[in-house]
Amino acid sequence: MPQNAALPSPLLVTRAGGVATLQFNRPEAMNALDVATAQALLAAVQALVQDGGVRAVLLKGAGRAFMAGGDLATLRADPAQGARDLLGPLNEALLALQQLDAPVIAQVHGAAAGAGLSLALMCDFVLAAEDAKFNLAYINLGTSCDVGASWALPRLVGLRRALEIALLGETLSADEALRAGLVNRVLPAAELPGAAQALAERLAAGPTAAYGHMRRLMRASFDRDLAGQLAAEADAFDACARTRDLREGIEAFFGKRKPGFVGH
Repeated sequence: MPQNAALPSPLLVTRAGGVATLQFNRPEAMNALDVATAQALLAAVQALVQDGGVRAVLLKGAGRAFMAGGDLATLRADPAQGARDLLGPLNEALLALQQLDAPVIAQVHGAAAGAGLSLALMCDFVLAAEDAKFNLAYINLGTSCDVGASWALPRLVGLRRALEIALLGETLSADEALRAGLVNRVLPAAELPGAAQALAERLAAGPTAAYGHMRRLMRASFDRDLAGQLAAEADAFDACARTRDLREGIEAFFGKRKPGFVGH
């Protein structure tokens, strides 16, 4: 490669209407997360937070896998420092993703292992190809999990099943992941991109502000008592009542027509 040739970006960001697509782009490494990828993800998500036109986010991987976890080359020389370098921007990106009103979809093919599975667990929807494989994998390296796995996994599958998945480090097929509650749908590999894009476009045409309140209410419900959750629901409904979308939804109901939501 010529010395002045630019290296490919580790994350490709595209936009079509209200759908923003983030594609991990290290196919030669099965999209393993290195520091440059983590930093690129953080920058991309921060930009999405500032972009009121984004109404759905699609995460996917280039090549033959969604993501094979963290890049072990980053950790090899100094595991503690390497983890700090990776997790700083990754954790910040995860928190920023939760600020979005736009729902987040993971389009998973091939391997989703380690941090790749953790990242998928943090999404609102996971669509998987029939040949997808899932492994939390951390225990096989002698380490505990990160990227939100210990927060998301018990919420999705329950504590007993979460411990089994985490401590045994076994690989799950797409059908096993579906039965466990890790994914929403399993599709033939050829149909996966179209299905994921169709779902993203459907969500992008919905009431984005209401989506944001709903996704935050659901996640926070595990940490509140009933009284606190009822109060949070009332506050969220009050906020939605001040949007054009709720008025549009009511008028569409009485007019027996499909609503035309603007998102905010």
